[in-house]
Amino acid sequence: MVPDLAGWTPIARGQDDVIARPQLLAAGLTRSQVSRYLANRRWQVLFPGVYLTHTGPVSRRSVAWAGLLYAGAGAALSHGTALWWDGIVDEPPGAIDLTIPSARRVAPQPGLRVHRSSAIAARTHPSRVPARTRIEESVLDHLESAEAQGVIDVLTRATQRRLTTAPRLRAALAQRARHPQRSLIAQILADVDVGAASPLEHRYLRDVERPHALPPATRNQADRTGAGNRYHDVRYRTWAVVVELDGRAAHPITEAFRDLRRDNSLVLAGETVLRFGWVDVATRPCAVAGQVGQVLRRGGWAGRPRPCGPRCGIADAA
Repeated sequence: MVPDLAGWTPIARGQDDVIARPQLLAAGLTRSQVSRYLANRRWQVLFPGVYLTHTGPVSRRSVAWAGLLYAGAGAALSHGTALWWDGIVDEPPGAIDLTIPSARRVAPQPGLRVHRSSAIAARTHPSRVPARTRIEESVLDHLESAEAQGVIDVLTRATQRRLTTAPRLRAALAQRARHPQRSLIAQILADVDVGAASPLEHRYLRDVERPHALPPATRNQADRTGAGNRYHDVRYRTWAVVVELDGRAAHPITEAFRDLRRDNSLVLAGETVLRFGWVDVATRPCAVAGQVGQVLRRGGWAGRPRPCGPRCGIADAA
């Protein structure tokens, strides 16, 4: 039995059951006591000098903590790992991302992806535990190598979940003149400003509404009802047309009935409801634009949908 058990266990518990050798020695354990725990296989070695203090399954949170402790002074979780920890992405990346000061070096380890930055101190959140970059910096770091759809997904998710805002992301982007996705990020943040709150809503705005010259809609504005506020994805209020967008493959039954009730109440109020899914907007945006345009014209819109290019299928939807 280790006599000073209470000295190190609170430290490990606060780090998802992970502790570094220097922390153990500072808590009063001797080198021989640490070696005994390892020899008896009561602890697992995650990285050199960093241990998991049980013999059970190794969680991704524990690995993230271990990577941070291994990297040492000035290190912070960053990129996709920081996004996962803060709830912007739902699954952790395959390797743990962390950033260290550019003047430092650490030996490579399997499962760690180490980045270096001279600005890491300024980009690290001052109080969050474990140490990780500010959300805006994590987003921008992660998006440096993302494809276009990945940029849309992360930006809309970060703002939709209210973990950051378009102005804060824009301010962080202003400090990165050489960001490889600078132009695309700026465009998407402009769409967020006008209410595109999900990847599918952004795609509708980008691929359906704008290129086909449909009138600008209002987005995600609340209607007060007896049951509370009711939000509509896309609304052409002047012409009494509502477009609802659903990116999920299937609805739970209770949500399906809720959507039907909402659609019915809009129809009773004299509005036309069109509902499209991800496949509609992603694979046949011209046909979607044609259908929306037809209904808008029936409601009194004097314009016409415009073909987005020589191969536009908008006429086929008429």
